[in-house]
Amino acid sequence: MRLSRRALIKDGMMIVSAGMVMPAIFSRGVASAKAMSLDGARASLAASDRTLIVVQMAGGNDGLNTVIPYMDPLYRQMRPTLAVPENKVITIDGRLGLHPNLAPLKQLWDQGHMAIVEGVGYPNQSLSHFQAMDIWQTLDMNGNGSEGWLGKLVSGWVDQDGHPFKAMNIGTQTAQALASISRPVPTLTSTQSYRVAADPADPDRGNGRLQTLMKLYNSYPKTAPYAALLDTTALDAQEGGRQLHEAATNYHSTVQYPAGPFAAGLKVLAQAIVEGLGLRVGYVTLGGFDTHANQQTTHDTLMKTLADGLAAFYADLVQHSKADNVVVLTWSEFGRRVEENGSQGTDHGTAAPMFILGNPVNKGIFGEPPGLGNLDSAGNMKYTIDFRSVYATVLDRWLGASSKDVLGGSFGAQNFLPQP
Repeated sequence: MRLSRRALIKDGMMIVSAGMVMPAIFSRGVASAKAMSLDGARASLAASDRTLIVVQMAGGNDGLNTVIPYMDPLYRQMRPTLAVPENKVITIDGRLGLHPNLAPLKQLWDQGHMAIVEGVGYPNQSLSHFQAMDIWQTLDMNGNGSEGWLGKLVSGWVDQDGHPFKAMNIGTQTAQALASISRPVPTLTSTQSYRVAADPADPDRGNGRLQTLMKLYNSYPKTAPYAALLDTTALDAQEGGRQLHEAATNYHSTVQYPAGPFAAGLKVLAQAIVEGLGLRVGYVTLGGFDTHANQQTTHDTLMKTLADGLAAFYADLVQHSKADNVVVLTWSEFGRRVEENGSQGTDHGTAAPMFILGNPVNKGIFGEPPGLGNLDSAGNMKYTIDFRSVYATVLDRWLGASSKDVLGGSFGAQNFLPQP
């Protein structure tokens, strides 16, 4: 967590940089985080030993080459060069199979710890990356939302009882799904990066800067706008850095994670879970799925990165007896068009599958398969499952929260998790 050389006081608002910058969402006005805590079941801490890990596959993952309808002749007819050869498909039943690089996930399937939800989308789907991402993350069906569905959920949890890490985002900026009007969620790329970083010119490794920051916070009028937010942000920065570094020091595992930022991010989340930092929601993004041209090599690599990272994460949880406490959900803003394009790639599509992983999961294929012979006028699959029903299932059956309150309506449920 890095501070700029100067902290500015402007219009009664302290502005700091990088990890502690106040997001634009706070311009709407924020009072005490406690005052803004969610009420009722939405802020429920039932099932407080349970964690949800959300994996965003950014760019629009090609669902048809991820969960493959290998027995459908239209699949090969519409993808003469991109269709995965039948002898390479990892079959899971007489209709569907997995991409060959998802073999580590097939092991989870065989063990009964994986579910697939087919045909996921929403009405009048957008083919714009940014609008579609906003819809999935904020639930504003016009793509103009500001508060994320997970941010709405965790805003009353972050730092309750002295735990800054009830939610954690892995990356360089906070995912929109975690945007909250009451509190910033810790965002980091590694345990080493989450700190008040010293300026190279500081001889005391930044200690003087931290003390100055705390004095500024302490001098800010407690009754003034943003006072509670600034105070808790400062305390979270100091205490959170200490807790996270201590967890990293105490954490020991024999699991070998693959190289790369995706697996490294999953390892940070594993550390937080294993060392008991109180993590309820973790978020990590794997990008690069916008495969308009020369898709095969890129998608093959992404499938391997996804599967190898998640398999290592699961093995780590098993080694530390935490696998019963964690559910992983994957999503992408849209799928790809059924027919390949002239550049050996695929263009923006609609419905796509989601993976749900973990010991608590009911193994199976859920939802209805979108028909390749019943496409819309643009050549895209018609969705059969509303993504909000997937969210509702996780909220109601895993996190002990009210999906109606968080999602703003009732969207049904899928049975990939048992009834509570």
